[in-house]
Amino acid sequence: MAGGGAGSGGAGKRTGASSPSPSAVVPPARGTVRVAGVLATGLKSPWGVAVLPGGDLLVGERDTGKIVRVAARDGKVTGLGSVPGVDPGGEGGLLGLAVPSTFGADHEVYAYFTTASDNRIARMIYDEKRAPGNQLGAPNTIFKDIPKGQVHNGGRIAFGPDKMLYAGTGETGDKRLAQDKKSPAGKILRMTPDGEPVHGNPEADSVVYDYGHGDVEGLAWDGDRRLWASESGQDVGGGIDLIEPGRNHGRPGGAGGTFAGPVVRWKSADASPGGIAYAKGSIWVAAPRGERLWRIALNGTKPVAAPQAFLPGRYGRLRTVVAADDGALWLVTGNTDGRGKPREGDDRILRLTVS
Repeated sequence: MAGGGAGSGGAGKRTGASSPSPSAVVPPARGTVRVAGVLATGLKSPWGVAVLPGGDLLVGERDTGKIVRVAARDGKVTGLGSVPGVDPGGEGGLLGLAVPSTFGADHEVYAYFTTASDNRIARMIYDEKRAPGNQLGAPNTIFKDIPKGQVHNGGRIAFGPDKMLYAGTGETGDKRLAQDKKSPAGKILRMTPDGEPVHGNPEADSVVYDYGHGDVEGLAWDGDRRLWASESGQDVGGGIDLIEPGRNHGRPGGAGGTFAGPVVRWKSADASPGGIAYAKGSIWVAAPRGERLWRIALNGTKPVAAPQAFLPGRYGRLRTVVAADDGALWLVTGNTDGRGKPREGDDRILRLTVS
């Protein structure tokens, strides 16, 4: 699952699941993080990450448009190829990656990326039998015309428990788009693997699942299959939202009245949240500008305590965090994105053990 999951719901309300999963044990207010090792180094502007069956990682490089495979066992990096037509201007480029649960049979990889005209989602066949560097088939666009901008392109994608594809988009700096239900900008989208609206969406002929976002940077499902999203924004900082179908999260005017406010909110300097993951009863948030990993321990939909910060400034900008199958986390740094200060070995993937 790439940086998260799919579906939605509030307390006692689940979407995209045939049956509720058992509620997770409430985690302690304070947790621990240990850096267990460095898996890979020398990556260039890594952004999207998808976990393959067996645990290896697919990693997309935002500015080069390349996709590499990183072996979970020894960190070996193998180039698979590049996504053609990627335009890395501003905050655009090759952004989210996702693989469906059917990957073992169809070998399909999905990518969200910026072109000269728009943001779009395409799928490609990953053929492991071909020579390294030439293993990606031509992209087949399944959804296009997502507005692009110098800022706030969103870009996180993930398959949910319902096997549908979810995409977080940004309002591109045009805040009005967040409230325009006819625009896919500033939204969370829910679509079939072919890019079509899904039965159960708020409007039958639309992929818009909820709206009123500034810049959705992360998607993750908790133990009860509720969808959470990270929100980055220049004027109101950033936060974590609980996602429900048809919900209005209030951008550009802030939350209040009929708007759904964030469950957690930070000042931009402390977070500007990037990717998120769910593990050990907590939401984990990679913070690029805040240069730290945040933990929000949950009791249902409520935080157990104030967010807890780890690794402040130790590895610079943190772009993506992904849950491993064994409960550990993969944490991806983003210091070569043009805003950070690259260090020797950047960018890298760290393995964290957490509780």
